[in-house]
Amino acid sequence: MTEREQQILDLIKQDPMIAQNTLAEMLDLSRSAVAGHIMNLTKKGFIQGKGYVIAPERFATVIGGANMDLCGRSTSELLMGDSNPGVLTSGAGGVARNIADNLSRLGSKVQFIGAIGDDLWGEQLLESCRTAGIGVEQCLIVPGKATSTYLSIHDPSGELQLALNDMSLINELNVEQLTKRAAMLNRSSAIVLDANLSESALDYLFHAHADKPIFVDPVSSVKAGKIKPYLEYIHTLKPNLSEAELLAECKIEHPQQLPDVANKLHSMGVKRLLISLGKEGAYSSDEGQGHFISASKTQVNNVTGAGDALMAGLAHGYLQSWDWATSVEFALGAARLALQSNSTINSIMSEKAVYRLIEESTC
Repeated sequence: MTEREQQILDLIKQDPMIAQNTLAEMLDLSRSAVAGHIMNLTKKGFIQGKGYVIAPERFATVIGGANMDLCGRSTSELLMGDSNPGVLTSGAGGVARNIADNLSRLGSKVQFIGAIGDDLWGEQLLESCRTAGIGVEQCLIVPGKATSTYLSIHDPSGELQLALNDMSLINELNVEQLTKRAAMLNRSSAIVLDANLSESALDYLFHAHADKPIFVDPVSSVKAGKIKPYLEYIHTLKPNLSEAELLAECKIEHPQQLPDVANKLHSMGVKRLLISLGKEGAYSSDEGQGHFISASKTQVNNVTGAGDALMAGLAHGYLQSWDWATSVEFALGAARLALQSNSTINSIMSEKAVYRLIEESTC
């Protein structure tokens, strides 16, 4: 939505019966210009029918892991089994929480459902979500439990070398708790899940909310197996190479196999697929129409949050009613922007910042 379209939509929300001439006078525009903006708002789905009926606000509900990230980055070559000089940082993390954070910064409305301990780190997690504009009213606060933590060790280039996670708290987000939050899930325009959720929670979400477009991040090859029984319910899947191998039950030895892998996943029910290939780029497929996307050169300071930004970009594109190709290009731009930050979340993440980066890379 352009800035001018947002101004017009805000005025229509205040007075749905406002005349186009009045809008033109208030914004110092011609009536024909106002009519053109209203036509665009109608095409984009923000206005429905005659009399300026405002469409219900689209939003995504993101469900899954939330934890404190403890990150160490060596300043010289890592020596295993020894103490290494480096820089240590901490901050809000978790795959689903990071996706929600990026999605909100991109301009989409987001509700987050996660399990949070009633401790200081839990308070910090909730506050970080609120600061990013994420709705956290439906989060589960677990009395007497510690907030989940994730410890990662990186080499001087930012590449992950080792990680440990303590994520057992997420099992408290069970079917009973999710059922209590069904009303909000039913109102969602899209649901984004990560595979940190328990098998019973995933089973409930895929079956009870199968009418919703469900976006899934497999998280890791260890956890990806949990979503394998539910591929037919997945609208958009974002695996890396090893996760795609596991889900498609085949070894990928050369890139030429990717179209066959994608087609196999589509035959199992996945509608849209973006396989992350790291430094080699990505493979995009929309119900069998696939192609390779070469990686664009970019500064890499931290690889931890790139996948989360990638998924957020795909979900944002869907909420904005963009076509798949536009969503993929935008999502890859969001991932590159994330790579440039020393933190898991790039504080300058926004739709404008992503478009600016895409424009710079094409010059």
